[in-house]
Amino acid sequence: MSTSYLEQPLLTSPGQPLRVAVYARIAHGIRTGVFPLGAALPRETELGVALGVSRTVVREALMLLEEDGLISTRRGVGRFVADSVPHAGLEEFRPLDLVLAEPGAAVVFEHVELTKQSATDFTATHLGVADGTPFWFREAIARRDGEPVAVVQEYLPAEDDRTGYARAIAAALVDIEGADSTVLMRMIDRSAVVLTAGVCRLGVSVAGAVRSKQLRLKPSDPVMLLTQTAEIDGRPAYLAKVAVIGSVGHLSVRQSTAG
Repeated sequence: MSTSYLEQPLLTSPGQPLRVAVYARIAHGIRTGVFPLGAALPRETELGVALGVSRTVVREALMLLEEDGLISTRRGVGRFVADSVPHAGLEEFRPLDLVLAEPGAAVVFEHVELTKQSATDFTATHLGVADGTPFWFREAIARRDGEPVAVVQEYLPAEDDRTGYARAIAAALVDIEGADSTVLMRMIDRSAVVLTAGVCRLGVSVAGAVRSKQLRLKPSDPVMLLTQTAEIDGRPAYLAKVAVIGSVGHLSVRQSTAG
């Protein structure tokens, strides 16, 4: 079954890197059970033949899958599907403004930067676009009762063909330097555009040189990383990468079985 699944034609957008299409095909196969949890994946050469791409493209896609926790490598043995993986579409996507909110605790966002950038591997992979695609990048520091608790980086397409979405982004970015909320929260407040749940990935890292100064931590202090995407019309449309301090307390991720 996995061979026939892999041999289906790859669907790519104009300019989209092949590694992104390969990543999406294998990731979808993992989430839908074509590749069972804990099962061995075909070897790089076998994947390349089945998908009709080079071994280099396959290797790049596998590296991205491993970074996202969907597969793991056993040295000298091969690559295996993870024993448990995040499931797309179960998380109720909410702005971080609401995720961090607590009774009696005010959450505000201190604007740091708004720039137009070109898509990198990170944005290209999670939003399924070509390298170099223009994106708005907004960074802010979330403060709860005056104390920094998270660094929020949001990525939004600078050009988008979905009805009303480009206007919604433009409206959300007006006077963003003085805003005390996320761009996502502003879009929800200022437009009728409906974003639906994508994927929420949770991980652990260290603060590092830059984030440690923003969050008043040591560079070696641990932080929780949240990578969130949201969709419009079944296509990724929004990406956020959030570093949260360990002392922030419990974060609620609501789940729904609604189709």
